[in-house]
Amino acid sequence: MRKSVKVWLMKIVKPTDKTYFFTLNIPYTHCQVLYQSAGQSVILIAESGLRIQVPFARLRPFIDSRGVQGRFRMIISAERKIKSFERIA
Repeated sequence: MRKSVKVWLMKIVKPTDKTYFFTLNIPYTHCQVLYQSAGQSVILIAESGLRIQVPFARLRPFIDSRGVQGRFRMIISAERKIKSFERIA
């Protein structure tokens, strides 16, 4: 089943889409501050060095007792809409 999901994701990626990779290591205490603040977005630095503003809601599914850790991939459409944000490692 997991392979079929990856194949499906590959089909939605168009040549005009942009892909960014992030390695995140955000402690849980920083995540708590984000929940408590009025901030609706965070600025992440992609592995390419580009700073990208991302809605905090995109990180919430990946928060655990350690915070947010891992390598992530984000695909953005030509219209600058986030098509996917997923942990890849």
